[in-house]
Amino acid sequence: MRHGKKFNHLGRKTAHRKAMLANMACSLIEHKRINTTEAKAKALRKFVEPLITKSKEDTTHNRRVVFSYLRNKYAVTELFKEISVKVGDRPGGYVRIIKLGNRLGDNAPMAMIELVDYNELYSPKGQKAKKSTRRSRRKKTEAAAEQATETVETPTEEKSEE
Repeated sequence: MRHGKKFNHLGRKTAHRKAMLANMACSLIEHKRINTTEAKAKALRKFVEPLITKSKEDTTHNRRVVFSYLRNKYAVTELFKEISVKVGDRPGGYVRIIKLGNRLGDNAPMAMIELVDYNELYSPKGQKAKKSTRRSRRKKTEAAAEQATETVETPTEEKSEE
């Protein structure tokens, strides 16, 4: 029976699971992205997002609560100083899970979990203004203007060559 089973136990006892998620969260905070299995990535997302939400308000109480989960003062400092500043305006969804395919040895589904605001490829703030691509022909006025400039330039070039 599955009464009261609201989260994935990941085949581990409680203490082992908590220690593993704390270590993975510290690695995620330190490196901004980690590769792991999909099940662990989904469990880590549920573990780390409330901690990032707590880090938005820098109080002694919130620091102690986050430290009780992470048990690493360097990760707590990084979370409250750098990450909370970057995600301050975001209302949630601080991490992204990208599926990578299956692991070679045991065919386990792998995923990369990363902090959303630290990936310049996907974040809209880091992108430059895109040039619009033209798929249709140019308008007649633009084409006529270019032909006029070409006709003016070509006779002068031919005269200088002779």
